[in-house]
Amino acid sequence: MVSERRFLKKKIKYFSSSHERAHILCAFGMSDLPKGTSCYALVWEGGIGAFYELDADLNITLIGDVQNQPGNRYGIVYGLADPGFSKDSAYPRFSDAGKLMALASFSKRSIASPEEQELIDFLLNGPARKLSDYANIEKASHYNVGLDDKEFRNFTGIYSDALFNVFYQFAKDNLKKRQPLIIAGGCGLNCDWNTKWRGTNLFSEVFVPPVANDSGVAIGTAIDAQFYFTGNPKIEWDVYSGLDFRSDNTFCSEKYDVYNVDNDQIADMLANDLILCWVNGKYEIGPRALGNRSILAAPFQESTRVRLNEIKQREQFRPIAPVCLLEDAEKWFGCNNESPYMLFTHRAKTEALAAVTHVNGTARIQTVTTATNSNLHKLLSAFKNRTGYGVLCNTSLNFNGKGFINNI
Repeated sequence: MVSERRFLKKKIKYFSSSHERAHILCAFGMSDLPKGTSCYALVWEGGIGAFYELDADLNITLIGDVQNQPGNRYGIVYGLADPGFSKDSAYPRFSDAGKLMALASFSKRSIASPEEQELIDFLLNGPARKLSDYANIEKASHYNVGLDDKEFRNFTGIYSDALFNVFYQFAKDNLKKRQPLIIAGGCGLNCDWNTKWRGTNLFSEVFVPPVANDSGVAIGTAIDAQFYFTGNPKIEWDVYSGLDFRSDNTFCSEKYDVYNVDNDQIADMLANDLILCWVNGKYEIGPRALGNRSILAAPFQESTRVRLNEIKQREQFRPIAPVCLLEDAEKWFGCNNESPYMLFTHRAKTEALAAVTHVNGTARIQTVTTATNSNLHKLLSAFKNRTGYGVLCNTSLNFNGKGFINNI
């Protein structure tokens, strides 16, 4: 919609894009695909679950609504085992989908029991429904068994694969051109699914923006407006486009030991198992810390992962991601390409990195170069000189359930 309106007693030009267009234009505008490139788009999130095709003129055609509310259908299963979740709730809690992604990695079987398959069919076929709509939900498999239950954890992996396969089968049957795929929507933050899409070989390449969730629709709306008024759908961008860190005048440094930055000294602190907050430049756009508002630690001990989750006040089944020098990524994680936004998983090739290796042997890796983050690259290089590994634990510098800490 394009119009003129009154806002705060002023006449303004008004532009509004639809939610799905904003998702699609965000992914295309931020990708490396040149203007005029035809591609497929997948938007899957709390509400939308559909494939589209973009032609050379950026006309967007809906190929098919595959499944509505895939993100909500996914996250709601976490509440099945959680006694604290109301089964009458129509939607999962904000953090449940991410927690379920972590639990799914604990799964050690791939075939559902008949009772589980009945529940999967109920949740994935037809309209999205509340858990309480399932007949005799109190007698269903895994009802209120708790999140530590091994069989529930097995089920989460089976269910995750089943939901992915709904979209995979549609893509396999309908997307025949081997074009690039751009992915948007909150499900684009599921690293296991992104890795699966890349592994299908249905597409010439796969791009997921670091703001795949709803944090990207403001950028997508701006890209759509730029495209409408100028014909250009492409933007230059930097993932480190947040605000500068603030140092209040009330901060009293006399209580603290204050040092000049010395990467060798910091690397030695980390190697001696200190856990450090690392603040560098502007903070990241999107939900994941990428080395500018991070908590860093040595990656070697399982106990470090436990300590970090205690600091973050998170469940102990949650993994800690590694940040790694690009030149070391293939040696330690089999990653032979840049992965700067922590959106894909790779399999660890050593047992030495216990703090950043998830229970299934994978890691949600972020690679770093001098071009992507020079200060963090210098620290990783110093840590490599100290320990032999250009790898650190990297988790968000935030309070539980809140955004990045940005004030000293």
